[in-house]
Amino acid sequence: MTTAQKSGTAEATVEAVEVLRGALTLAGIVLPSLGADAASPDLNLINLGRVRADVALRLADVLRRGCA
Repeated sequence: MTTAQKSGTAEATVEAVEVLRGALTLAGIVLPSLGADAASPDLNLINLGRVRADVALRLADVLRRGCA
C-alpha cells in the first residue's frame, strides 16, 4: 500500500513523520518535538514543535534552495 492509499490513517501519519525526519536529518536539521499529534488522532496531524531561531533559519534556507 502506498502513502497515498494510506493517507488519513494513523499508519500514514507515522510514516509521514519518519519520512520527514529522514529528510530533515539529511539536511542536518533536527526538530526535537517532531511526532504524530496524539491529541487529535482523527485529524492525523503532525506536530513540528518549537525550534530555536537558528534552526528555523536553516530550515528556511534548505526550503529556499529546494525551491530554486
